[in-house]
This record gives sequence, C-alpha cells and structure tokens, in this order.
Amino acid sequence: MLDDVTNSATVESAGPETSELDRVVERAHAALAGRQNDDGHWVFELEADATIPAEFVLLEHFLDRIDQTLDDKIGVYLRRIQGDHGGWPLYHDGAFNISATTKAYFALKCLGDDINAPHMKRAREAILAHGGAERSNVFTRFQLALFGEIPWYGTPVMPIELMLLPRSAFFSVWNMSYWSRTVIAPLLVLAALKPVAVNPRGIHVQELFVTPPDQVKDWIRGPYRSRWGHAFKILDQVLRPAVKLIPKKVHEKAIRASVDFIEPRLNGLDGLGAIYPAMANTVMMYRALGVPDSDPRANTAWESVRALLVDHGDEVYCQPCVSPIWDTGLAGHAMMEAASGPNAVEAEKTKAKMAKAAEWLRERQILDVKGDWAINKPDLEPGGWAFQYRNDYYPDVDDTAVVGMLLHRQNDPANAEAIDRARKWVIGMQSTNGGWGAFDIDNDKDLLNHIPFADHGALLDPPTADVTARCISFLAQLGHAEDRPVMERGIAYLRSEQEKDGSWFGRWGTNYIYGTWSVLCALNAAGVSHDEPMVGRAVEWLRSTQRPDGGWGEGCESYENGPRGAYKESLPSQTAWAVLGLMAVGRRDDPAVARGIAWLTTHQNEKGEWDEQPYNAVGFPKVFYLKYHGYRMFFPLFAVSRYRNLENSNSREVSYGF
Repeated sequence: MLDDVTNSATVESAGPETSELDRVVERAHAALAGRQNDDGHWVFELEADATIPAEFVLLEHFLDRIDQTLDDKIGVYLRRIQGDHGGWPLYHDGAFNISATTKAYFALKCLGDDINAPHMKRAREAILAHGGAERSNVFTRFQLALFGEIPWYGTPVMPIELMLLPRSAFFSVWNMSYWSRTVIAPLLVLAALKPVAVNPRGIHVQELFVTPPDQVKDWIRGPYRSRWGHAFKILDQVLRPAVKLIPKKVHEKAIRASVDFIEPRLNGLDGLGAIYPAMANTVMMYRALGVPDSDPRANTAWESVRALLVDHGDEVYCQPCVSPIWDTGLAGHAMMEAASGPNAVEAEKTKAKMAKAAEWLRERQILDVKGDWAINKPDLEPGGWAFQYRNDYYPDVDDTAVVGMLLHRQNDPANAEAIDRARKWVIGMQSTNGGWGAFDIDNDKDLLNHIPFADHGALLDPPTADVTARCISFLAQLGHAEDRPVMERGIAYLRSEQEKDGSWFGRWGTNYIYGTWSVLCALNAAGVSHDEPMVGRAVEWLRSTQRPDGGWGEGCESYENGPRGAYKESLPSQTAWAVLGLMAVGRRDDPAVARGIAWLTTHQNEKGEWDEQPYNAVGFPKVFYLKYHGYRMFFPLFAVSRYRNLENSNSREVSYGF
C-alpha cells in the first residue's frame, strides 16, 4: 500500500493556491458553458469500439442502401483504431478481440479494401491465430449467418415462441433486461425467417475460418461460467430438432407477438430502445417481413440508425446510443458547483443557464407511459428520465436520481412536482435485496446468463452498487424522514457489496474507483459516520491506488481480472472521482486530495478542458466498453470547484448527495 510519505516523494502535499484554483475553475466553467445547446441541454459523443461502425456498414450491405461517401469516412475511422496486434480491441489500447476484428475486417472488405493490404493481412492472420471466425461471439455469428457465411445452426437455438411466454416462465423475455428484450425481439424474427443479405457486391469472408463453416461440428464451446453452461448446451441440442415440430400457426402467432411488442416501442427517430443493436435489427426485420423501405415504420427505423452517426469531416463513426439526459445532469452539477461559494463563477449567468437546462429536463420527464418496468410494479406511477432524448418505455433509475438531485439543488419551486414524481418512482423501483438496478426491478435470474445465447454474460439488469448509491444520495438529499427505511435497506445492500479490499465494483463506470466514489457520496449523504469501518476501508483503498504523480487511473482491464484501480497513467475522470469520494467523507484536507487536485490543475489544457484517450465506462463487462467524451470536462470541474468551495466552508462537509 502506498502511504502519504511515498506519494509525496514526487508531488507536494500542499494543494494549489486559491488564485490558481479560481483560474482553473473559470476556464473549465467557460469551456463547459460554451458546450451547452441553445435549448439548455448538453450532449457529448458516446464512443464504443469498432463493432458498431462495422455493423452499420454491414447493415447497408444487407439492405443494399450503400452510401459510398459516408462509408469511405467510416473506413478511415476503422483503419485508424486498428491495434498494433493486428486486430481491433474493445477499448483504447486494449487486447485483441476476435469478434470486433471479424466484423471490422468484414466491413472493410465490403468497403473495397484489398485483402492483401497490410492492415487486412495482419487482421486476418490474427483472427486465424485465435481460432478463426467460428470462435467469435454469438452476435457476430448471427451477423455472419445473415450474410450466409455460416449456417444458421451456428447460432444458438432461440425460438421465436419465447415471445409468447408469460412473465412467470423462466425463459420469458420479461425476465431479461431491457436491452436484451429490445435486441432479441427483432432478432428472433430474423432467426425465424432466416433472410439473406442482398450483399450487392458479393462480399464473403470464408478466408477467416480455420474450419469451413459447414464442417464445424461444435459451435458452442464456452467459455462456460458454471456447470449450467454445459447443461444448457445439451438443452440447445435437444431443442434444435424439436423447434421444427412447432405448428406453423404458433410460429406465425409468435412473429406477430414480436412485431406487436416492437411497434409501440419504436420511439420515433430515437429508435427501438434507443440503442443501435435493437434499432438495426428492427430495420432488418422490416425488410425480412417484406415491408417496403418507404413505409413510415421502416423509413423511420432506418433514419433513427443514421442519426447515431458522428461526422468529423474526414472520418465517421456510429455511436451505440446518445446520452443527453445523463450529460445534462452531470454537466449541470459541475456548473452549479463552480457557481457556488464565495468565489462563485458567473453565478447569475449560471443560474439562468441552469434554469434553461431544468426546463429542458422537465419536458423530458416520463409521466404518462408505463414502461416495461411496470410488469413488476403495475400500480407505480411513472416519473423517471431516460438516458437518451426519448425512450419512454425505458426510463433509467440512475439518470433519474442524478437529474432529481440537480433539480432539487436549484431550489426552484418550478421543479417541485418533477422531483416528487421522481422520488416516488425511484422508491418504487427498489429491488427486494435493497439495491437498485438501472431499468428493472428484481431482474436477477442469474441462471439465464448461462444459456448459450448469453455468452456476453449480460442478459440481466440486477441491482448494482453504483446505481444504488445514486438512489440513496437522491433520497438523502431530499431529506424525507419517511424514506429512511428505504435508504437503510439500500445501505445494508451496499455494505454487503463492499469488496474485501474496501472498494466497490463500478457496473456502469470504470471501475472500482467509480464504484467507490459513488458509494462514498451516498454514505455521506445518508449520514453514515465517516469513522465507520467500511468508510475507512474505502478511504484506505483509494489512498493505496493513488499514483506517484498524484493522480488516479484505472483501465478497463479491471473488468477482465486485471489490477483494480490501476492504469499506466493518471486520468482526469478517475482522478476527479477519487478526490470527490474522499472529500465526500470528510477528507478534504487529506494530502492525497491535495495531490489529486494539484494533478488536475496542472493537466488542464489551453481550452480549459482535460485530455483523456482511454475509455471510462462499460456497457457489458468483458464485452462492450464506452467512452463518454464529456467525462473529461465536467468531472474535473466538479472536483476542483468542490475542493475550492470546501476551503471556504466552516465545516468541510459536503452537503449534497452527489
């Protein structure tokens, strides 16, 4: 464990002078304010790996709706992010991933890249060295089946009749997460109809297989997470011939049930579930059903996919989704922190900006749609916010707590009703074990994660420490005495989830630093003593992971059994999380905090922002990672502003939940 003496060998323990803090805050505040849209909201790019832009290219070729100018720019992006290992990683500077590489290679070949070009040769050799495309994951194999590159029996059995199962049935889609339901519903139609891509250029990738696909004897080879994986593999073998015996009328009824599930949730230009895989599957589903591209449903579904494209002029990539509610909530907290205290930055202008942001947020609160969450809570009134611009069937508990805290912090009577509706909805979404999941209640049938289809291990949305922490912070900030039992159950859940080393797992942000910061904020807001053993263990863990230069960093490798709270360099977002966590539990004057703030002040760039290349969040651990482009801006501003404000505070106590 690194102690204070060791760390201070390279960085002075005294924090920056107040004048320097003021300059840092002023520049960062101005930079973030300049990113606000005219209607009051913030939205930053949300980047994933090569998978999504590659899938977009393949979607165009499936449909024969090719935009060559656009595709050329996607090709520039894909070639740029190829790894030194010859393949494509799941995150910045990450290890080779066979599934991402198979899709990227296929897409580049569709774009016209010569397979003997150096970058294609390196990718192909890497794929073959790792067992060939036959060893790619389930979603990649579905993509290959749609192009006729592998037989459909190369994908797990997922009969469309699943859509007919009631909530009480174990394999019901209602026992799966929101993202699983929206992705699976149109995918099951595709698996039932087995369409073949138009593929106008006749592109094939048989050179990526070690064994010719029609000779592969075992498509399901794990890795298995338990003995149940082997059992479900046997079930897959039994079901495969049995599915053919299902009466045609039942089959057709199930297809109708899938479409009936999808169409109320199409969500306009925001798309089904407002996430790329579900949206792209819907586009292909309509084509497979024979719906003309000119049909409003098919056309809107296609346009919703194209709306995710990010054009930087010389290159283009496709986002997995957009994050305006989340970005606006977090940016708002940073803006308000900078504009509070005796050294407030443009307090009146910020107040006006935040009033505009609040109005924009209030308009997007979901008040009249009972989404999929209502299957478990039919009497609960809606009151949450989604993650995206619109996604009314799938509000997000995490976003709702962050937005609720922001609106409450403004002390504006105009926000009162929105806050009250959000409070009631969040309370109603608490799971039986005291924690909160992101979108569903008690979505924790872990056995489902062992079926062959779920090789990504993320079919569910169980309670997590970070989301639970945010809900406790929100309720504690509101201060309703009658909510105390709800909070106590949540605190008990957090206590049970603490790791042996004192940290908490970060399900939605990288990783243990994110989780630990989130929980420390909640414990402080809920009035848990800063001297409690679990708080002390978390503080010591954060101290132990501080880097010699004073910052903190954590790589996505920590989701893959890599070191926790560690990276090869310090990062702005992780450094901000660490110092915010320490300050939340009364350690504002800890030398570790001073060194962290010093690192942030010295690494601000000339634009008033911070630079950060590594990915800082996760969609599915070990499978799908994310880079929130806004994190490098609002979290450091939040941290430095809070440090400065606490210097001028008599109590050194953080009074807000976040």
